[in-house]
This record gives sequence, C-alpha cells and structure tokens, in this order.
Amino acid sequence: MIAPTQQQATPYQLGASDLENVLALVRAGTLAGAGERLGVDPSTVFRTLQRIERGLGQALFTRSRTGYQPLELAQTLAGHAEHLESALESARSAAQIQPERVSGTVRITTTDTILHGLVAPALAALQGQHPLLQFELHAGNDLASLTRRDTDIAVRATRRPPPHLVGRQVGPIRMALYAARQGPMQRYADIQAGQALWVAPDDALPDHTSVLWRKRHFPKAVASYRVNSILTVMELVALGLGVGVLPVFLAHAHPGLVALTEALDECETGLWLLTHPEARHLSRVATVYAHLARTLVLE
Repeated sequence: MIAPTQQQATPYQLGASDLENVLALVRAGTLAGAGERLGVDPSTVFRTLQRIERGLGQALFTRSRTGYQPLELAQTLAGHAEHLESALESARSAAQIQPERVSGTVRITTTDTILHGLVAPALAALQGQHPLLQFELHAGNDLASLTRRDTDIAVRATRRPPPHLVGRQVGPIRMALYAARQGPMQRYADIQAGQALWVAPDDALPDHTSVLWRKRHFPKAVASYRVNSILTVMELVALGLGVGVLPVFLAHAHPGLVALTEALDECETGLWLLTHPEARHLSRVATVYAHLARTLVLE
C-alpha cells in the first residue's frame, strides 16, 4: 500500500448553532437584526458567518448597503434550520410539565387596517392566557416578508394566497361606501350627482378593490386626498374630508361614519390566515395561529 503524500482536508461539519446563525441572518437580512434574534452582538454574527463560509469554501450571502441577501445554499440551509427548529420546539413542548406555558416570539405581518381592527384585539385576549408569549407586529401591504421567512404568520386580504404558504380563509371582507355622519353627503344620489370629494389610496394601493370600483363606477371622479393606507382613508372620511370605500368590519363601529351603500360585491375579498409549512408545527406559532383562527370575526 502506498501512503498518501498529502493529507486530505477534513470536510467542514455544520453544527446546529451554524444553522441557527444562517437562519437568523436569512430572516433578519442584517447583522444587527440577526444578532438581536440570537442575543449576541453583530460582530459575533459576522465572525460566525466568516467561519462558516471559510469552512464551506463558498459564500452564503451577497452583501450590499441594504443588508445581506441569501444565496441558494443559504436558503437551503435555512430550510434545514427551520426543520431543526420545529423538531426542537416539538421536543420541548412534549417535555413541558405545564404545556400551557407557551413562550417565545411570534412575528405577525398584516395591514394596518386588519391589525387595528382585528388582530390587535384578538391578541389582547391571548396575552392573558399565555403571558410568556411576545409579538413582533409588522404592518405592510405585501407578503414579501413571509416569503423571506421574516414572519411566522400573515393575516391578509386576498383572493389568491401564494401557493407556497398554508392556511385557511377566515371569512369574506366586505366593503361599502361611507361618508361622515355629520357631513354634507348623506345619500348615494349625492355621490351619483358628482357632488362628492373622494378619499382613496390610489398611490399606495393602485390595484385595491376600492380604487378599481371607484374608477369603474365614477370614472370622472378624482381623489382629492390620496393616502397610503385604508385606515387613513377611514379617519379622513370621518373628519368630513370626502367619501371613501371602507371595510365594513372596520367602519361599522366608528361613530363618525355612515354607510351610503350596502356591501359592494365587486370589492369583496377573503381574509386569509397564512403561515409556512415548516412553521405551523412550532408550539408558539400553532398556539397563536389557532387562537386567531377562532377569534377573528368579520361582521
């Protein structure tokens, strides 16, 4: 037998902590954000990433001024890390003497309208049942954060939820045309006569069903106030600055608003509760998801 002239390098052995670091950076997109999730300073995250990349012999992220973008291998490792995270949490749940003591942080993304009108009131009751739970709430108008694994649960108004997510439709979101209760516009006929000013989210949500409905039925009407959220539409309408199309679940309880129409069939969408297939078995995520599924009520 001829002895090898050069000792072969031992392949780098990824550990659970390595996967945890990669997943944190994939979710956060920045060293500071990953460090906050891991409970370490950003320099520690950076040094750990350098060690992993040197060991693997390839980069896992591209760096830019906006943060760290995961390459294909990092995405693959993040997927394995989520499976490991799920398995560990399942094991911890099984070992808990008091299984009702669910703990940890659950990240929820939704719109400001749904957050204020539905999600926040539901979470208030859940906090009393599970005081060790913490919540990170993000109000935005897209599902990108859930796709990037930045979020555990999304609550969205949509007709077609993304196929890579799992979830259920909570119910229909109905819309109607509203005006200020003490304002000059008290009849739909006044709107048809072209006497109304409009408040709408044209710039922020150009494809929103309320915008499309107004342009279809009142093509000559121009929004006097264009805002970046449906919640702001409601507040300006209540102040008497114009009329606007609003979700019934949000507007019906506002004392300063009056409905000028019945629910508009063309504007109806579904309220969906969505999560990752990998995350739905985590006890903290499953607990919050089940609670929201039971308590989110649409009028």
